[in-house]
Amino acid sequence: MPGMGSRSIPRGGCPLPEAAEAPQAREIERIFRAEAARVLATLIRLLGDFDLAEDAAQDAFSAALEQWPESGLPANPRAWLVATGRNGAVDRLRRHRRFLSKRQEIALFAAIEAESLLSPVRGAEEESRLQDDLLRLIFTCCHPALAPEARVALTLRTVCRLTTEEIASVFLLPVPTMAQRLVRAKAKIREAGIPYAVPSDDLLPERLEGVLTVIYLVFTEGYAPAFGATLTRDELCREAIRLGRLLQSIMPDHPGPNALLALMLLHDARRDARSGPEGDIILLEQQDRSRWDRAQIEEGLALVDAAFRAPGRPSPYAVQAAIAALHMRASSFAETDWPQIAGLYEVLLRLNPTPVIELNHAVAVAMVDGPERGLRLLDAIAARGALANYHPLPAARADLLRRLGRHDEAIAAYREALALVNLEPLRRHLLDRLVELGGSH
Repeated sequence: MPGMGSRSIPRGGCPLPEAAEAPQAREIERIFRAEAARVLATLIRLLGDFDLAEDAAQDAFSAALEQWPESGLPANPRAWLVATGRNGAVDRLRRHRRFLSKRQEIALFAAIEAESLLSPVRGAEEESRLQDDLLRLIFTCCHPALAPEARVALTLRTVCRLTTEEIASVFLLPVPTMAQRLVRAKAKIREAGIPYAVPSDDLLPERLEGVLTVIYLVFTEGYAPAFGATLTRDELCREAIRLGRLLQSIMPDHPGPNALLALMLLHDARRDARSGPEGDIILLEQQDRSRWDRAQIEEGLALVDAAFRAPGRPSPYAVQAAIAALHMRASSFAETDWPQIAGLYEVLLRLNPTPVIELNHAVAVAMVDGPERGLRLLDAIAARGALANYHPLPAARADLLRRLGRHDEAIAAYREALALVNLEPLRRHLLDRLVELGGSH
């Protein structure tokens, strides 16, 4: 997770004491990494307030850092953290009860005590409740009453445990602006009475789609970031896959989480082969396929099969995962089944007719019918202005023009793409292509 050094607690806590022995320090950090989101989710259930729960979780982690190196790890670290956080929050509320009306005070403490009576459970029942707490938190953060950008930001903050600074960098926003966005999102949940709950069965399909969208947006920002010095943001990819696994484990029979997890796993399996030692882009056709993660690919392929065996028509995520699967199954770039990929993009266009998918379809068609046909499709997209300021469009046009030997036009297209790119490895790649054709930036 980003920002986590070997001597820090999740998201802005105190360093581990110097006296802590290295193995114990590593174990404490492992517990913090594994339990941070679950502890926060359970404290939100117990306390009914995001900010109070976040403060309680931070206090619990700080107390653990002070006490565990001396007293040793508790038998159930997660339960210790939850109980410590809950008790600290109750003490804090009692110290500041003058800010509450008598009715608010009675209702709040009654709710906390009622939840506390349910807390001492063990084994499978405890694990089930903790999983439910996380699922409730995800659905609350992704509630349709919140603006889409607020859903992503709140999910990154509470479920993925990114700092406000890290989230601001994802959105290219000043930190104070992002802090206010998070404050408003939490206030919206509180003031609108958004329930901390998994929606009922009749609302689940609609609400689940929003959750899947948020998780995929997190993954996309990690796999193909809009800016930065590196080709990927691995921590965001890992967090999205972790969320996908969580959702799939809780809803194993639903095709949506299966399909999304498959799509993310198959793309992420190529991570190590996508860049060279200096961080430069290695295109799919030049990648060393022996560096692809075979175990992850096999897991992804099995999930694709599961998603397509489910009743009903496949989701857009399932079709995208099937396209990724065809790339994974090819022993070389030359062996790629481009006709089937182009056909799947046609299916995807019917399910989700967006200009970006249309662009990908055009590139696949170019691999089947030649660059001239693909270029005509890309020019039609450009003529509509549907993807103005979207660098993959002029970059794709430049590549096809280069393959057709139309170098002057390719140079112009590469320059257009370069003017739109903020990701440094991609800038270097486009500039190299430009120089190869005799152009200059």
